[in-house]
Amino acid sequence: MKEQACRKCHRIVSKVDSCPVCKGSSFSAEWKGYVVVRDPERSQIARALKIKQEGSYALRVR
Repeated sequence: MKEQACRKCHRIVSKVDSCPVCKGSSFSAEWKGYVVVRDPERSQIARALKIKQEGSYALRVR
């Protein structure tokens, strides 16, 4: 099964009704780029992307 990305926060998820991060319900199978955040408090990338929770995120979502 293909993973989808939340259109609101870009979290990558597999078949869920709502996003575990932002509780959004709009997902897209068309996304590009992939970043895994392990320690969002110390990560400069997480800070730049405004990511507050660890996990996998898409860089661009259509």
